[in-house]
Amino acid sequence: MDSDGTFTLWTGAKDMINVSGFKVWPSEVEELFMKHPAVIEAAVIGIPDPDSGEAVKTFAVLKEDAQVTEQELIAFCRNRIAVYKAPCFVEFVDSLPRNPAGKILKRELRAREQKATEPSALASASEGR
Repeated sequence: MDSDGTFTLWTGAKDMINVSGFKVWPSEVEELFMKHPAVIEAAVIGIPDPDSGEAVKTFAVLKEDAQVTEQELIAFCRNRIAVYKAPCFVEFVDSLPRNPAGKILKRELRAREQKATEPSALASASEGR
């Protein structure tokens, strides 16, 4: 708590996303996602991108019976924050992984994303087409 009674919450430096040299704090994008009427909760991570170093990806849990597309949520963000901070990808999930205290486990989301983008996973996905 600082001298005027304000609390500041810090996320870990490893959570910060670097998009073409611009810093993106996941909490800023998550707060914006939570303002969308179809979203219950969201978690934001950085994923490897060959052009910008990292890209912003959001995992979103929607309200029951909510109808919204990935592109609609991306447009919602781009109209409210800098374009480089808006997610390039949105994945809809039923729930987010949590620890016993209820904290979202972003390391599990990163591991899941890394596994999904491994060359062997990509090859098997393309064989199924």
